[in-house]
Amino acid sequence: MSLTKQTQLIHDSQREPTYQSANQPLYYSSTYHQQQLGGATPYDYARSGNPNRTHLETKLAQLENGKHGFAFNSGIAAITAVFLTLQAGDHVILPDDVYGGTFRLTEQILAKFNITFTTVNAEDPKNIENAIQPNTALIYIETPSNPLFKITNIPAVIDIAQHHHIRVAVDNTFMTPLGQQPLDLGADIVIHSATKFLSGHSDVIAGAVITNDDDIADALYLIQNGTGTALSVYDSWTLTQHLKTLDVRFKQSVKSAKKINTFLAQHPAVSEVYYPGNSSTHLRQAHHGGAVLGFRLVDETKAQQFVDALSIPLVSVSLGGVETIVSHPNTMSHAAIPQHIREARGITFGLFRISVGLENIDDLILDLDIALKEVYDESLIKHPQAQSSSG
Repeated sequence: MSLTKQTQLIHDSQREPTYQSANQPLYYSSTYHQQQLGGATPYDYARSGNPNRTHLETKLAQLENGKHGFAFNSGIAAITAVFLTLQAGDHVILPDDVYGGTFRLTEQILAKFNITFTTVNAEDPKNIENAIQPNTALIYIETPSNPLFKITNIPAVIDIAQHHHIRVAVDNTFMTPLGQQPLDLGADIVIHSATKFLSGHSDVIAGAVITNDDDIADALYLIQNGTGTALSVYDSWTLTQHLKTLDVRFKQSVKSAKKINTFLAQHPAVSEVYYPGNSSTHLRQAHHGGAVLGFRLVDETKAQQFVDALSIPLVSVSLGGVETIVSHPNTMSHAAIPQHIREARGITFGLFRISVGLENIDDLILDLDIALKEVYDESLIKHPQAQSSSG
């Protein structure tokens, strides 16, 4: 019987065999007995594989409609594993507002191993096609991007990539498998910072990679096992538990984010809102606008005053938790990018990103309104309403 994603998240295809327990036991062991020397055994050493990680990886693949899932000890470890499937001399195309950790990885680490990178404004697929070189091996997409929520047309990029025999990887962290399915659109690889919505409780650091390609899967497992970057036994068990509530958590956050977008777009202290739900391109490839959005203050010098006036949101890095998290990309997620590049890309001091949690929406809007009124200066307002943008 074909099950919906909501049901798949809660019910496993096979319960624990001995006692038919609702939850899988925690196999908290680093090593396993081998009865026959040199014989086949399901598990030998927990770095190479363990029941809890296998259970999680099977579920992750299932959610993205993929064959192979891999759980890593962080989102950046998952991204690194994808890049390490490349060869020295390969070329990669990236979005120009890629996550700061990815920028640092590509500029300061992978460049040492003769893997080159070109960044483009990925909103226009022609920019990607124009950046292709004879040695281009991978097109890497974030959509929506972080932190300006630029939208990349996934099917258009897939067409370009297939014509040139190039693989495509999509970071699907913001939308989750419930909001967007890149593999179904033709992508070769999907990446998640599972720390975010998949876990959703701000207590686990994890990453995930899913693919339908057997060769890519073999390469990913070699990297996962050979570099020791697999997710731990306990974190695998915890993340599996958290996935059970992903559907209800994400639905509520998406619903609240839509209301916050409307509120911010009308507030005179806000000059611009970046919300994927305003993009027709996004809504053709995703089910809704997601639960994360960005906004820019009219008076960008008052970012600290705005933060000081907030009561409910956690002001922090990360996103996707049950609590609303307000982040400041300029000094947090994208601080690794040189200042002149941040400024040129619009990651300025007055830009904020808000990941909408599960609090009462009226409480959230009231708190945001109080904080925004603290930084409101009528003399600086040029328009009666801020302009809402898809990024």
